[in-house]
Amino acid sequence: MALKTMSLRARRALAEFLKDEAAGGYVLMAAAALALVVANSPLAEAYFGALRIYLGPLSALHWINDGLMAAFFLLVGLEIKREVLDGQLSRPADVLLPGAAALGGVALPAVIYLAFNAGHPASIAGWAIPSATDIAFALGVLALLGPRVPSSLKVFLTAIAIMDDLAAIVIIALFYTAQLHLPYLAGAGAVLLVLIGLNRLKVMALWPYLLLGAVLWFLVLKSGIHATLAGVALALTIPLREGDHSPLHRLEHALHKPVAFVVTPMFGFANAGLSFAGVGLAALLDPVPLGVALGLFAGKQLGVFGVAFGLIKLGWARLPRGASLSQLYGVAVLCGVGFTMSLFISALAFKDPLLIDQTKIGVLTGSLASALVGMAILKLAKPAR
Repeated sequence: MALKTMSLRARRALAEFLKDEAAGGYVLMAAAALALVVANSPLAEAYFGALRIYLGPLSALHWINDGLMAAFFLLVGLEIKREVLDGQLSRPADVLLPGAAALGGVALPAVIYLAFNAGHPASIAGWAIPSATDIAFALGVLALLGPRVPSSLKVFLTAIAIMDDLAAIVIIALFYTAQLHLPYLAGAGAVLLVLIGLNRLKVMALWPYLLLGAVLWFLVLKSGIHATLAGVALALTIPLREGDHSPLHRLEHALHKPVAFVVTPMFGFANAGLSFAGVGLAALLDPVPLGVALGLFAGKQLGVFGVAFGLIKLGWARLPRGASLSQLYGVAVLCGVGFTMSLFISALAFKDPLLIDQTKIGVLTGSLASALVGMAILKLAKPAR
Protein backbone atom coordinates (compact mmCIF):
# COMPACT_ATOMS: atom_id res chain seq x y z
CA MET A 1 0.00 0.00 0.00
CA ALA A 2 2.81 2.38 0.89
CA LEU A 3 4.60 1.65 -2.41
CA LYS A 4 1.36 2.25 -4.32
CA THR A 5 0.87 5.57 -2.52
CA MET A 6 4.44 6.63 -3.32
CA SER A 7 3.96 5.66 -6.98
CA LEU A 8 0.75 7.69 -7.26
CA ARG A 9 2.44 10.65 -5.58
CA ALA A 10 5.40 10.42 -7.95
CA ARG A 11 3.09 10.35 -10.98
CA ARG A 12 1.17 13.38 -9.73
CA ALA A 13 4.40 15.27 -9.10
CA LEU A 14 5.68 14.41 -12.58
CA ALA A 15 2.39 15.46 -14.22
CA GLU A 16 2.53 18.82 -12.40
CA PHE A 17 6.18 19.25 -13.38
CA LEU A 18 5.42 18.60 -17.07
CA LYS A 19 2.48 20.99 -17.03
CA ASP A 20 4.39 23.83 -15.36
CA GLU A 21 7.53 23.34 -17.45
CA ALA A 22 5.62 23.26 -20.76
CA ALA A 23 3.74 26.48 -19.92
CA GLY A 24 6.91 28.04 -18.53
CA GLY A 25 8.62 27.18 -21.81
CA TYR A 26 6.28 29.51 -23.68
CA VAL A 27 7.02 32.33 -21.23
CA LEU A 28 10.76 31.64 -21.57
CA MET A 29 10.49 31.76 -25.38
CA ALA A 30 8.65 35.09 -25.16
CA ALA A 31 11.28 36.49 -22.74
CA ALA A 32 14.14 35.45 -25.04
CA ALA A 33 12.40 36.92 -28.10
CA LEU A 34 11.72 40.16 -26.21
CA ALA A 35 15.38 40.39 -25.18
CA LEU A 36 16.46 40.10 -28.83
CA VAL A 37 13.95 42.78 -29.87
CA VAL A 38 15.03 45.17 -27.11
CA ALA A 39 18.76 44.56 -27.75
CA ASN A 40 18.22 45.64 -31.38
CA SER A 41 16.01 48.66 -30.67
CA PRO A 42 16.59 52.22 -29.44
CA LEU A 43 16.23 50.77 -25.92
CA ALA A 44 19.40 48.70 -26.32
CA GLU A 45 21.67 51.10 -24.43
CA ALA A 46 19.24 51.28 -21.49
CA TYR A 47 18.83 47.47 -21.52
CA PHE A 48 22.55 46.69 -21.36
CA GLY A 49 23.17 49.58 -18.96
CA ALA A 50 20.52 48.36 -16.51
CA LEU A 51 22.16 44.92 -16.36
CA ARG A 52 25.47 46.55 -15.36
CA ILE A 53 23.99 48.61 -12.50
CA TYR A 54 25.37 47.54 -9.12
CA LEU A 55 22.89 46.78 -6.36
CA GLY A 56 25.08 46.34 -3.31
CA PRO A 57 28.03 44.00 -3.94
CA LEU A 58 26.72 42.57 -7.24
CA SER A 59 25.48 43.91 -10.57
CA ALA A 60 21.86 43.34 -11.60
CA LEU A 61 23.02 40.64 -14.02
CA HIS A 62 24.96 38.87 -11.27
CA TRP A 63 22.01 39.04 -8.87
CA ILE A 64 19.94 37.25 -11.51
CA ASN A 65 22.62 34.70 -12.47
CA ASP A 66 24.00 34.04 -8.98
CA GLY A 67 21.00 34.85 -6.80
CA LEU A 68 17.71 34.10 -8.56
CA MET A 69 19.20 31.12 -10.37
CA ALA A 70 19.98 29.55 -6.99
CA ALA A 71 16.20 28.97 -6.76
CA PHE A 72 16.31 27.28 -10.17
CA PHE A 73 19.11 24.99 -9.01
CA LEU A 74 17.28 24.33 -5.74
CA LEU A 75 14.27 23.14 -7.74
CA VAL A 76 16.50 21.03 -10.00
CA GLY A 77 18.07 19.43 -6.93
CA LEU A 78 14.66 18.69 -5.42
CA GLU A 79 13.47 17.11 -8.67
CA ILE A 80 16.58 14.96 -8.96
CA LYS A 81 16.25 13.77 -5.36
CA ARG A 82 12.54 12.99 -5.74
CA GLU A 83 12.96 11.15 -9.02
CA VAL A 84 15.87 9.07 -7.68
CA LEU A 85 14.14 8.14 -4.40
CA ASP A 86 10.49 8.09 -5.41
CA GLY A 87 10.02 8.49 -9.16
CA GLN A 88 11.06 7.64 -12.69
CA LEU A 89 14.71 7.14 -11.75
CA SER A 90 14.14 4.98 -8.68
CA ARG A 91 14.41 1.63 -10.52
CA PRO A 92 17.61 0.61 -12.35
CA ALA A 93 15.62 -0.78 -15.27
CA ASP A 94 14.00 2.63 -15.84
CA VAL A 95 17.29 4.52 -15.53
CA LEU A 96 19.35 2.62 -18.11
CA LEU A 97 17.86 4.00 -21.35
CA PRO A 98 17.55 7.72 -20.46
CA GLY A 99 20.72 7.58 -18.34
CA ALA A 100 22.94 6.14 -21.07
CA ALA A 101 21.29 8.35 -23.72
CA ALA A 102 21.90 11.42 -21.56
CA LEU A 103 25.60 10.53 -21.22
CA GLY A 104 25.87 10.22 -25.00
CA GLY A 105 24.11 13.57 -25.33
CA VAL A 106 26.58 15.20 -22.95
CA ALA A 107 29.78 13.69 -24.38
CA LEU A 108 29.32 14.01 -28.15
CA PRO A 109 28.40 17.75 -28.20
CA ALA A 110 31.51 18.44 -26.11
CA VAL A 111 33.65 16.45 -28.58
CA ILE A 112 32.19 18.36 -31.54
CA TYR A 113 32.81 21.71 -29.83
CA LEU A 114 36.41 20.76 -29.03
CA ALA A 115 36.96 19.64 -32.62
CA PHE A 116 36.24 23.19 -33.82
CA ASN A 117 38.02 24.98 -30.97
CA ALA A 118 41.05 22.77 -30.28
CA GLY A 119 43.45 25.33 -31.75
CA HIS A 120 41.90 28.30 -29.94
CA PRO A 121 43.01 28.44 -26.28
CA ALA A 122 40.74 31.41 -25.50
CA SER A 123 37.57 29.53 -26.40
CA ILE A 124 38.34 25.95 -25.39
CA ALA A 125 36.81 26.52 -21.92
CA GLY A 126 33.35 26.55 -23.53
CA TRP A 127 33.37 22.81 -24.25
CA ALA A 128 30.43 22.13 -21.89
CA ILE A 129 28.13 24.80 -23.35
CA PRO A 130 26.27 22.55 -25.85
CA SER A 131 25.94 19.63 -23.42
CA ALA A 132 22.66 20.49 -21.63
CA THR A 133 19.02 20.27 -22.73
CA ASP A 134 16.59 23.05 -21.78
CA ILE A 135 13.65 21.11 -20.37
CA ALA A 136 11.26 24.10 -20.39
CA PHE A 137 11.86 24.90 -24.07
CA ALA A 138 11.81 21.24 -25.16
CA LEU A 139 8.60 20.42 -23.27
CA GLY A 140 7.04 23.61 -24.62
CA VAL A 141 7.71 22.39 -28.17
CA LEU A 142 6.33 18.92 -27.30
CA ALA A 143 3.20 20.51 -25.85
CA LEU A 144 2.55 22.20 -29.21
CA LEU A 145 2.21 18.73 -30.75
CA GLY A 146 -0.51 17.67 -28.30
CA PRO A 147 -1.47 13.98 -28.10
CA ARG A 148 0.54 13.18 -31.23
CA VAL A 149 3.49 12.44 -28.90
CA PRO A 150 2.98 9.60 -26.37
CA SER A 151 3.32 10.58 -22.73
CA SER A 152 6.11 8.01 -22.30
CA LEU A 153 8.33 10.12 -24.57
CA LYS A 154 7.64 13.21 -22.46
CA VAL A 155 8.77 11.23 -19.42
CA PHE A 156 11.83 10.03 -21.38
CA LEU A 157 12.73 13.60 -22.37
CA THR A 158 12.22 14.79 -18.79
CA ALA A 159 14.50 12.05 -17.43
CA ILE A 160 17.23 12.94 -19.96
CA ALA A 161 16.96 16.65 -19.12
CA ILE A 162 17.15 15.95 -15.37
CA MET A 163 20.26 13.82 -15.89
CA ASP A 164 21.69 16.53 -18.15
CA ASP A 165 21.18 19.01 -15.35
CA LEU A 166 22.88 16.65 -12.90
CA ALA A 167 25.84 16.30 -15.28
CA ALA A 168 25.96 20.09 -15.69
CA ILE A 169 26.01 20.55 -11.90
CA VAL A 170 28.98 18.18 -11.62
CA ILE A 171 30.75 19.91 -14.55
CA ILE A 172 30.24 23.35 -12.99
CA ALA A 173 31.57 22.15 -9.64
CA LEU A 174 34.64 20.43 -11.12
CA PHE A 175 35.62 22.63 -14.08
CA TYR A 176 34.15 26.10 -13.52
CA THR A 177 35.21 26.79 -9.95
CA ALA A 178 37.37 29.86 -9.36
CA GLN A 179 40.11 30.10 -6.74
CA LEU A 180 38.88 28.58 -3.49
CA HIS A 181 38.74 30.57 -0.24
CA LEU A 182 39.09 27.92 2.44
CA PRO A 183 37.61 29.79 5.45
CA TYR A 184 34.33 30.42 3.59
CA LEU A 185 34.38 26.88 2.19
CA ALA A 186 34.83 25.48 5.72
CA GLY A 187 31.94 27.64 6.92
CA ALA A 188 29.75 26.34 4.09
CA GLY A 189 30.70 22.77 5.05
CA ALA A 190 29.73 23.44 8.67
CA VAL A 191 26.32 24.82 7.65
CA LEU A 192 25.79 21.82 5.38
CA LEU A 193 26.51 19.49 8.31
CA VAL A 194 23.89 21.31 10.40
CA LEU A 195 21.37 20.91 7.56
CA ILE A 196 22.13 17.19 7.38
CA GLY A 197 21.66 17.03 11.16
CA LEU A 198 18.23 18.65 10.87
CA ASN A 199 17.30 15.99 8.31
CA ARG A 200 18.54 13.20 10.59
CA LEU A 201 16.57 14.65 13.50
CA LYS A 202 13.45 14.56 11.28
CA VAL A 203 12.82 18.30 11.47
CA MET A 204 9.80 18.78 9.19
CA ALA A 205 9.48 22.59 9.29
CA LEU A 206 10.92 24.26 6.20
CA TRP A 207 11.99 27.58 7.70
CA PRO A 208 15.18 26.30 9.43
CA TYR A 209 16.36 24.77 6.15
CA LEU A 210 15.61 27.93 4.16
CA LEU A 211 17.22 30.22 6.74
CA LEU A 212 20.40 28.13 6.83
CA GLY A 213 20.19 27.83 3.04
CA ALA A 214 20.49 31.62 2.73
CA VAL A 215 23.61 31.52 4.94
CA LEU A 216 24.95 28.63 2.85
CA TRP A 217 24.40 30.63 -0.36
CA PHE A 218 26.42 33.57 1.00
CA LEU A 219 29.30 31.38 2.16
CA VAL A 220 29.40 29.45 -1.13
CA LEU A 221 29.35 32.75 -3.07
CA LYS A 222 32.40 33.92 -1.10
CA SER A 223 34.17 30.53 -1.28
CA GLY A 224 34.89 30.62 -5.02
CA ILE A 225 32.45 27.85 -5.90
CA HIS A 226 29.53 29.12 -7.96
CA ALA A 227 26.79 30.28 -5.59
CA THR A 228 23.98 28.42 -7.38
CA LEU A 229 25.47 25.10 -6.25
CA ALA A 230 24.30 26.04 -2.76
CA GLY A 231 20.76 25.49 -4.05
CA VAL A 232 21.60 21.92 -5.06
CA ALA A 233 23.33 21.19 -1.73
CA LEU A 234 20.33 22.56 0.18
CA ALA A 235 17.92 20.46 -1.90
CA LEU A 236 19.70 17.24 -0.99
CA THR A 237 19.14 17.91 2.72
CA ILE A 238 15.37 18.59 2.48
CA PRO A 239 13.51 15.59 3.96
CA LEU A 240 11.45 13.35 1.70
CA ARG A 241 8.99 11.35 3.76
CA GLU A 242 5.94 9.29 2.85
CA GLY A 243 2.91 11.48 2.25
CA ASP A 244 2.04 14.46 0.05
CA HIS A 245 2.97 16.96 2.79
CA SER A 246 6.61 15.95 2.95
CA PRO A 247 8.89 19.03 3.22
CA LEU A 248 10.44 18.22 -0.17
CA HIS A 249 7.06 18.03 -1.90
CA ARG A 250 5.86 21.24 -0.24
CA LEU A 251 8.95 23.17 -1.24
CA GLU A 252 8.98 21.73 -4.76
CA HIS A 253 5.31 22.64 -5.21
CA ALA A 254 5.95 26.17 -3.90
CA LEU A 255 8.90 26.70 -6.27
CA HIS A 256 7.44 25.33 -9.51
CA LYS A 257 5.50 28.37 -10.66
CA PRO A 258 7.91 31.09 -9.45
CA VAL A 259 10.83 29.35 -11.16
CA ALA A 260 8.91 28.53 -14.36
CA PHE A 261 7.21 31.90 -14.74
CA VAL A 262 9.58 34.37 -13.03
CA VAL A 263 13.14 33.10 -12.48
CA THR A 264 13.93 31.43 -15.81
CA PRO A 265 12.13 34.10 -17.91
CA MET A 266 14.11 36.81 -16.07
CA PHE A 267 17.30 34.85 -16.70
CA GLY A 268 16.36 34.45 -20.37
CA PHE A 269 15.56 38.15 -20.76
CA ALA A 270 18.81 39.20 -19.05
CA ASN A 271 21.07 36.78 -20.95
CA ALA A 272 19.54 36.32 -24.42
CA GLY A 273 19.98 39.93 -25.49
CA LEU A 274 22.24 40.04 -28.54
CA SER A 275 22.80 42.96 -30.87
CA PHE A 276 22.80 41.87 -34.51
CA ALA A 277 24.60 45.03 -35.61
CA GLY A 278 27.48 43.94 -37.82
CA VAL A 279 26.57 40.26 -37.44
CA GLY A 280 26.33 38.41 -40.75
CA LEU A 281 26.09 34.79 -41.83
CA ALA A 282 29.88 34.62 -41.74
CA ALA A 283 29.73 35.01 -37.95
CA LEU A 284 28.21 31.53 -37.74
CA LEU A 285 31.43 30.07 -39.15
CA ASP A 286 33.59 31.28 -36.26
CA PRO A 287 34.78 28.37 -34.08
CA VAL A 288 32.68 29.20 -31.01
CA PRO A 289 29.22 29.65 -32.62
CA LEU A 290 29.85 26.81 -35.06
CA GLY A 291 30.99 24.44 -32.31
CA VAL A 292 28.02 25.35 -30.08
CA ALA A 293 25.41 25.21 -32.86
CA LEU A 294 26.63 21.88 -34.29
CA GLY A 295 27.18 20.49 -30.81
CA LEU A 296 23.54 21.18 -29.96
CA PHE A 297 21.97 20.25 -33.29
CA ALA A 298 24.14 17.35 -34.46
CA GLY A 299 25.89 16.21 -31.28
CA LYS A 300 22.78 15.99 -29.12
CA GLN A 301 20.66 14.01 -31.55
CA LEU A 302 23.47 11.65 -32.53
CA GLY A 303 24.58 11.11 -28.93
CA VAL A 304 21.08 10.57 -27.50
CA PHE A 305 19.58 8.55 -30.35
CA GLY A 306 22.75 6.62 -31.15
CA VAL A 307 23.13 5.29 -27.62
CA ALA A 308 19.39 4.65 -27.18
CA PHE A 309 19.16 2.85 -30.55
CA GLY A 310 22.16 0.69 -29.69
CA LEU A 311 20.72 -0.35 -26.31
CA ILE A 312 17.34 -1.16 -27.85
CA LYS A 313 18.85 -3.22 -30.68
CA LEU A 314 21.04 -5.13 -28.21
CA GLY A 315 17.94 -5.94 -26.19
CA TRP A 316 19.26 -4.19 -23.09
CA ALA A 317 16.44 -1.63 -23.08
CA ARG A 318 12.98 -1.20 -24.56
CA LEU A 319 11.38 1.63 -26.48
CA PRO A 320 9.25 3.91 -24.31
CA ARG A 321 5.70 2.54 -24.23
CA GLY A 322 3.62 3.46 -27.28
CA ALA A 323 6.54 5.14 -29.09
CA SER A 324 8.12 4.33 -32.45
CA LEU A 325 11.80 4.66 -33.37
CA SER A 326 11.06 7.67 -35.56
CA GLN A 327 9.31 9.38 -32.65
CA LEU A 328 12.26 8.55 -30.40
CA TYR A 329 14.54 10.16 -32.98
CA GLY A 330 12.37 13.29 -33.06
CA VAL A 331 12.67 13.62 -29.28
CA ALA A 332 16.45 13.08 -29.55
CA VAL A 333 16.59 16.04 -31.96
CA LEU A 334 14.60 18.14 -29.47
CA CYS A 335 17.29 17.43 -26.88
CA GLY A 336 19.41 19.90 -28.87
CA VAL A 337 17.29 22.76 -27.54
CA GLY A 338 19.79 24.05 -25.02
CA PHE A 339 19.10 27.53 -23.72
CA THR A 340 19.07 28.20 -19.97
CA MET A 341 21.93 25.94 -18.89
CA SER A 342 23.95 26.61 -22.06
CA LEU A 343 23.85 30.39 -21.52
CA PHE A 344 24.53 29.86 -17.82
CA ILE A 345 27.68 27.82 -18.50
CA SER A 346 28.85 30.33 -21.13
CA ALA A 347 28.77 33.08 -18.49
CA LEU A 348 31.05 30.90 -16.33
CA ALA A 349 33.35 29.86 -19.17
CA PHE A 350 33.98 33.27 -20.73
CA LYS A 351 34.62 36.79 -19.51
CA ASP A 352 35.22 38.26 -22.98
CA PRO A 353 31.93 39.91 -24.16
CA LEU A 354 32.75 38.93 -27.76
CA LEU A 355 32.96 35.23 -26.88
CA ILE A 356 29.74 35.47 -24.87
CA ASP A 357 27.96 37.05 -27.86
CA GLN A 358 29.35 34.35 -30.15
CA THR A 359 28.03 31.75 -27.73
CA LYS A 360 24.57 33.34 -27.88
CA ILE A 361 24.63 33.11 -31.69
CA GLY A 362 25.50 29.42 -31.49
CA VAL A 363 22.95 28.63 -28.77
CA LEU A 364 20.12 30.43 -30.56
CA THR A 365 20.98 28.87 -33.93
CA GLY A 366 21.43 25.33 -32.65
CA SER A 367 18.37 25.48 -30.40
CA LEU A 368 16.12 26.93 -33.10
CA ALA A 369 17.26 24.34 -35.64
CA SER A 370 16.72 21.53 -33.13
CA ALA A 371 13.23 22.79 -32.21
CA LEU A 372 12.05 23.19 -35.82
CA VAL A 373 13.53 19.95 -37.15
CA GLY A 374 12.49 17.94 -34.09
CA MET A 375 8.93 19.24 -34.31
CA ALA A 376 8.79 18.45 -38.05
CA ILE A 377 10.03 14.88 -37.47
CA LEU A 378 7.49 14.29 -34.69
CA LYS A 379 4.68 15.63 -36.88
CA LEU A 380 5.63 13.27 -39.72
CA ALA A 381 6.65 10.29 -37.59
CA LYS A 382 4.44 7.22 -37.70
CA PRO A 383 3.16 6.09 -34.30
CA ALA A 384 4.04 2.69 -32.90
CA ARG A 385 1.96 -0.24 -34.12
